[in-house]
Amino acid sequence: MAAASQITSMELKTSKDHLKVQKMKKKVLRKQVRAQRTLMRHEGIECISHATQSLVIANAGLGNGMSRHQLLRIVEEYGLVETLLMPPSKPYSFVKYGTTEAAKKAFDALNGKEITLEDCGQNIVLYINFVEKVFWKNAVPTSLPPGLMVIEKIISPEEERRMLESIDWIGGEDTQNAQKTLKHRRVKHFGYEFCYGNNNVDKDKPLPGGLPEICDLFLEKCLKQGYIKHKPDQLTVNQYEPGQGIPPHIDTHSAFEDEIISLSLGAEIVMDFKHPDGHMVAIMLPRCSLLVMAGESRYLWTHGITPRKYDVIQASELGQKVGTITADAGDLTLNRRETRTSFTFRKVRRSPCNCIYPSVCDSQKGQQRQVQPSFPHSEMEASKLEQEYVHKVYEEIAAHFSSTRHSPWPQIVEFLRSLPKGSIVADVGCGNGKYLGINKDLYMVGCDRSKNLVDICGEKNLEAFVCDALSVPMRSGSCDACISIAVIHHFSTAERRLATIHELARLLRPGGTALIYVWAMEQEYKNQKSKYLKEKNGSKDKEEEINTGTAQRPLSNQMSDCSSRDSACSDRFLSDPKDKGCDAKPMADTTLPIHTNRTSFHSQDLLVPWHLKGGSKKKRESLDTGLFPVGSKESQELSPVFHRYYHVFCEGELEAVCRSLDCVRVQRSYYDQGNWCVVLEKL
Repeated sequence: MAAASQITSMELKTSKDHLKVQKMKKKVLRKQVRAQRTLMRHEGIECISHATQSLVIANAGLGNGMSRHQLLRIVEEYGLVETLLMPPSKPYSFVKYGTTEAAKKAFDALNGKEITLEDCGQNIVLYINFVEKVFWKNAVPTSLPPGLMVIEKIISPEEERRMLESIDWIGGEDTQNAQKTLKHRRVKHFGYEFCYGNNNVDKDKPLPGGLPEICDLFLEKCLKQGYIKHKPDQLTVNQYEPGQGIPPHIDTHSAFEDEIISLSLGAEIVMDFKHPDGHMVAIMLPRCSLLVMAGESRYLWTHGITPRKYDVIQASELGQKVGTITADAGDLTLNRRETRTSFTFRKVRRSPCNCIYPSVCDSQKGQQRQVQPSFPHSEMEASKLEQEYVHKVYEEIAAHFSSTRHSPWPQIVEFLRSLPKGSIVADVGCGNGKYLGINKDLYMVGCDRSKNLVDICGEKNLEAFVCDALSVPMRSGSCDACISIAVIHHFSTAERRLATIHELARLLRPGGTALIYVWAMEQEYKNQKSKYLKEKNGSKDKEEEINTGTAQRPLSNQMSDCSSRDSACSDRFLSDPKDKGCDAKPMADTTLPIHTNRTSFHSQDLLVPWHLKGGSKKKRESLDTGLFPVGSKESQELSPVFHRYYHVFCEGELEAVCRSLDCVRVQRSYYDQGNWCVVLEKL
């Protein structure tokens, strides 16, 4: 009897253990599926059920504290690793093994396994899926902002020690300097106190004692080497603990002269620089190095340090750690921050600033700026605007634009894969043709206004030709389906946008369907920010629209002056946008505003900057070496900023335009990551 009772107890324990194991397996499966959906939604990468050489490992990325060194050590236990990709700021990584057997072995051993992150001690669980192949976006080489230099080992370790010891952080504020403890760092000022209330200095109230004597030899060296033209009379010493930083900012133009130099002591750091058009450059500042900001990098670019305990750096440069940090997923790792002290030297300005960047200069506020193009009020003006600020721009930026457009959007992929086998499909405004090869069972042809983009399609052996979306040279009723992705918002009047949709309907046979995507005014919808806003780096504070200059010829001399027009409600097929939840504001005049990238829209009709990268090696070297003066005609030609015209659509606007056509009906209308979308059916 006792033996039977003991067996029953053992069976009960075994049953509980079995249920626990089954529960854990179900949890791992749920997490796997969630990881699959996240990867597909954000990156367009599809996980597969059968074993391959390639794996995606969720919870093992730079974004959640996994270092390259630790992950490589984990995955190498199961076989030869050919590739390890760790995308910046992502919570997952990709690994490719030499054989499928090794990948299967790693999958069985690591999926659902709990490990401890070495750098922070946090426990995480790995969730693994197979993918067809390991790939990531090619890293675009970046150069330093014009006028910026980083000089390594400008001082010796002994000089560094003496300079650090010269700063007394324990004592309170004394008569020689002003000391403050800010939210994200400790600060001391010498020579003049920098007032954070008005971001300026009181030039009539110098601090007693001037700059520390220990800095004299260093500053003489900087003058002799030509890093500065004037001996600084103001010093700000900042001390940053791990996890601390400083918001993106431009040192006030009216407060200080051109050259600003900053010495990094105690530890290295990654500093982020940002152009007004949204272009970001992350730069490693090694210990004992000198940062020199002059010209454009001093006056136009913001610089700041993101508060965090780890920096993403190039794994191949762990020894020297200098220069820009490129988004090369195959060469990134984490670097733990340590206490860093910076000595920033500046020369107080005694006269107003007259730099060539009036849009960000406090001394030149209110002065006349470059005339921007106006809103079109006739068919001829609309055609000229689109020619100058759409067609010409895409011809110029085609190669760079194409290099950033290779991840298909999941819901568009779903639409194309849902079409019957053998369907004839037209992609009107196909760009570089990224959707033309999605479904091999379809007969797809693309067309685009840009010859250079169509040529790129040809290089990929895709069928495409040049034409205007207003007049596509194909027979009426010849297509089973059409797609128009991010095209119609480039037409500058309500009539031309309607005509483009009517042309899509003409191509369809009765019962055929069309999918249309346009950029949405509402980049935050149902309390969710779009990917466009989520990818914004730097300060979360509201940014003003900034005129960054243009590489195109303004249309002010081509278009006649007209009375004010409310661009927020320009579409005659839409009722009051406020009824639809649209926050667009009426324009005070007809001038098109220039949008600040990665920020919310404040006008429906606007110009969006495109910062062109690349160019010939000779051109890049000319920029990097400062061959041409900053702001000169030559430098603008080598690194131009183009502006594209957009009409962003308010909620309900696209659907209302489509419903005005009696030859189609709206099957579906939805919002997808910052875009308004409709599916039409030809009647």
